Amino acid sequence: MEDDRPGPGEELNTGPPTTPRGAASVIVLRGGADALEVLLVKRNPQSRFMGGAWVFPGGAIGRNEGEGEAAQRAAGVRELEEEAGLLADPDALVPFSRWITPEQVRIRFDTYFFLHRAQDDAQPRIDEGEVVDWGWFSPRAALVAHRTGEILLVFPTIKHLEQLDGFDSVDALLDYARGKEVRPVQPRVIGTGETARILLPGDPGY
Repeated sequence: MEDDRPGPGEELNTGPPTTPRGAASVIVLRGGADALEVLLVKRNPQSRFMGGAWVFPGGAIGRNEGEGEAAQRAAGVRELEEEAGLLADPDALVPFSRWITPEQVRIRFDTYFFLHRAQDDAQPRIDEGEVVDWGWFSPRAALVAHRTGEILLVFPTIKHLEQLDGFDSVDALLDYARGKEVRPVQPRVIGTGETARILLPGDPGY
């Protein structure tokens, strides 16, 4: 799949835009002052939405988790434990980005991405149901693995990895993120069918 195509299960909408559902993802980091690796988990290939894609742990905010940033943090921590068997302090999560699914896509999310520093010996545990595999990758290694066909990445994950690749260590990334203003990013889908392409704000034709 080309990097700028909608992901598996991202059907284009033919009617009015769908209201995006609140969601949270956690970018798990390890490496300290010397390196930077991120955790990616592989969604079950049988899943209708993003089947087979390697993603950051995350999912929709639950109805009992409230609203606002507290709900986003709670959802991120819950999804991290459910999908990767890792625990995190919701108050220690560092906001990094906010992505809103394009209006042209039927299933939409308003997703906050948080950073979480894990212990270097952290060992994820998966349920082999919703998630069937996991791995630690440097951002660059994950991008290379995608481009050589070893793993499947989707547009938001690719764009986050490209940004993370600019940092040499977890410490440097967290220092940057703690002083960063998080602004919403809402891509657009141009075209339909095999010609559909995703554009970011600032791209020609956006």
